[in-house]
Amino acid sequence: MGGSVSCCISPGESPKLHRREVELEECPVTTTEDVSEDTGTYLQHISDRELPDELAQETNPSDNPRASTLFLNKSQTDVREKRKSNYMNHHMSPGVLTKKYSSCSTIFLDDSTVSQPNLKSTIKCVSLAIYYHIKNRDSNRSVDIFDEKKHPLTREKVPDDYSVVDPEHKLIYRFIRTLFSSAQLTAECAIVTLVYLERLLTYAEMDICPCNWKQIVLGAILLASKVWDDQAVWNVDYCQILKDMTVEDMNEMERHFLELLQFNINVPASVYAKYYFDLRSLADDNNLNFPLEPLSNKRAQKLEAISRLCEDKYKDLNKAAMRKSVSMDNLVGIKNTHAVLS
Repeated sequence: MGGSVSCCISPGESPKLHRREVELEECPVTTTEDVSEDTGTYLQHISDRELPDELAQETNPSDNPRASTLFLNKSQTDVREKRKSNYMNHHMSPGVLTKKYSSCSTIFLDDSTVSQPNLKSTIKCVSLAIYYHIKNRDSNRSVDIFDEKKHPLTREKVPDDYSVVDPEHKLIYRFIRTLFSSAQLTAECAIVTLVYLERLLTYAEMDICPCNWKQIVLGAILLASKVWDDQAVWNVDYCQILKDMTVEDMNEMERHFLELLQFNINVPASVYAKYYFDLRSLADDNNLNFPLEPLSNKRAQKLEAISRLCEDKYKDLNKAAMRKSVSMDNLVGIKNTHAVLS
């Protein structure tokens, strides 16, 4: 298929191979021994110059669950400063406790789990991660398709300082919340949105900055809603939310987004879980508490039923494992008996 040479065709019959042989005869081959160190004409092999795909994926947090997320690294400088200031403030005056704690009479439980995250808290964390991406960016590398002035979302005039002034956390949160509430998207979709956003920044070697953050976030949400949700939102539905954008603009942005992602839209469960727990860590570092609800009798009975169900499943698994080990021991014993008798 394509430009590959079939094993049924002799090399001499291929015009491409024949032309290649002529080119090799005309161009003398220079070995590394003939080139002096001072000339500097030694050309590295392509395998030495290019980063292997496996090694590149190891350093990419959106592909490898062991790599640290970009947004958590970006936030560390601000978090250290906040901790220092909080320590100084609490050292001077203790203040009022805002977090709920369990007691002997009341138990508070976090309603957010990795399989069912809290929507409002997750959107707040994702918008905060994007805020740190913009604030602590390394440079202003961008692509024209995401430039707000070249491809505006509304007909309103784009301010002259649109590429200089960093957006506040509240502005990013309102933008994402409007899209999620209008399109009725889930909290899991918000986490996948952040995965796609960081994958885009890594693959395309670009930065999210004041001039492109709206288009990048919109493209990531658009793609995540189609991949994650069972009932995907169409591009024309987003045009109903952003009334000044056309379907053609949405399609073009989506196409460029997929091309820059190299059509890699796979999100493993381990990567999803890592982003969820790193968002929880980001929330703790920035005093964004997930909602705590007191444990009611109904919910306590439900948790007890779930724990019993899990307990029975583990017992069945252990019994099956014990049967397998016993059968293997019996098999080995029978073989040893046959060996002694023979």
